[in-house]
Amino acid sequence: MEATATLRYLKASPQKVRLVADLVRGKKVDEALGILRFTRKSCAKDLEKLLRSAIANAENLEANVDADDLVVSKIYVNEGPREKRVQPAPMGRAYRIQKRQAHVTVHVSDEVKAVNAREESAKSGRARARK
Repeated sequence: MEATATLRYLKASPQKVRLVADLVRGKKVDEALGILRFTRKSCAKDLEKLLRSAIANAENLEANVDADDLVVSKIYVNEGPREKRVQPAPMGRAYRIQKRQAHVTVHVSDEVKAVNAREESAKSGRARARK
């Protein structure tokens, strides 16, 4: 069973959000919440709220789901639209400022193999390359 939650138009650059998202990918939900709670990045609070939403979605989909057994199977960050602004520059010029936004999607699952399947395929691919 898999549940998702999506956060769109997060006012942070996708590159910075990916740094935090990589910390929780593949972790159990309670461990991921602990990591997000004590991570000193501005987007960590938003990702924590999004993860709690995904957990609530999983509990609403099926009544017999135990939140302790859930795993962050997938989390990915895509680029959203950019807000273009103008900043005055010397000698009457203007510099363009791009304020980036991110779309974040979290998938939680009670199946651990969904997370480890990609790692196993990568290991077998490296083993074939060595032969």
